[in-house]
Amino acid sequence: MVRNESIVIVGGGLAGATAAKTLRGEGFDGRIHIIGAETHHPYIRPPLSKDFLAGSAGLDAVFVEHSGWYADHDIDLQLGTTVTAVEPGGQRVQLDTGASVAYDALLLATGSTARRLTIPGAELHGVRTLRTLDDSEALHEALEAGGRRLVLIGSGWIGMEVAATARTLGNEVTILERDPVPLANALGDELGGMFAELHVEHGVELRTSVVVAEITGENGRATGVRLDSGEIFAADLVLVGVGAIPNLDLARMAGAAIDSGVLTDAALRTDVPNVYAAGDIAEAYHPLADLRLRSEHWANALHGGAAAARSMLGQDVSYDDIPYFYTDQYDLGMEYSGFGPMSRGAEIVYRGDRSAREFISFWVADGRVVAGMNVNVWDVNDAVQGIIRRGNRVDPAHLADERVPLETL
Repeated sequence: MVRNESIVIVGGGLAGATAAKTLRGEGFDGRIHIIGAETHHPYIRPPLSKDFLAGSAGLDAVFVEHSGWYADHDIDLQLGTTVTAVEPGGQRVQLDTGASVAYDALLLATGSTARRLTIPGAELHGVRTLRTLDDSEALHEALEAGGRRLVLIGSGWIGMEVAATARTLGNEVTILERDPVPLANALGDELGGMFAELHVEHGVELRTSVVVAEITGENGRATGVRLDSGEIFAADLVLVGVGAIPNLDLARMAGAAIDSGVLTDAALRTDVPNVYAAGDIAEAYHPLADLRLRSEHWANALHGGAAAARSMLGQDVSYDDIPYFYTDQYDLGMEYSGFGPMSRGAEIVYRGDRSAREFISFWVADGRVVAGMNVNVWDVNDAVQGIIRRGNRVDPAHLADERVPLETL
């Protein structure tokens, strides 16, 4: 291991914090700089739409480490600071403070920004996105007493989780979705329909196959959402949940190859010497799937940050974690593992009681399991990931048979 190096991490989120923790855990004693645009020290995002938003969990469930941990581990944490330029030739980054920081290795972990609408009324007061801790705190304050009318535009994972949390707090919720079935891009129509039914059962008004034309308002505040049909849904709050945009400007500035994200090899190295990428922005080669993947889920930030740290230390790294995410909505909890691009058009095999929403679903392509989701069935995710990783051809009848141990497939 080379001593007395300087490693710069751009991005004060989970990927950046995990990379710093791993560097110190692996014995690196050089300089570590984390430069983050937010004023909060690094935190994780899943609670922001779930228990933290609901008020059932505090900040201790959000922050990666307590604020003093970084100084205790001799990590230079610069918050509220933006990197304005990357100079790969001189191995230096420029800051908005006018200062610059030299690096021997640079990790870009710049995350994503909530996508915004460009329709009339999108800038009215009361139109929200949920991406940051500040967003979640403000939304909690608006929803915690109940009795508000929340209209969500979009029905992705964050939107559906916020809908469940808002209903649990006693608010009226309407979801407006362009596609025929929520979450169909991730799960297909059948399982997306299960989540749609769940929300309708809990009193959410769900409108699909609709086009939002305008957010209406009075005196600068949002009062409703108008469809292109002319129908208007009254609102006290409007949450826009139409995805996120990876922050790629610095990677472009560094000259890194980019597609939907920053292209890296399995060691999270870009094609620019001594520049690495992790988290939301990394479109990394996955050796098990034999394709490039980009994931905005927290598990990728957690494990990708650690892998990038080991790679920067010169270790032999092949980041092959199987993509994973989870959701909690009302009384339904699920975990999903697998390769979304490979599951499109795959056969779905079910094990368990679908009517009771207690089952495991497997996506089978060319005789092999490429993804699995356990719904209200617990302590099976490791076994599901094992099936995916082994890549054996499986008999669908054995997948569906609860008497056949998953570990044997």
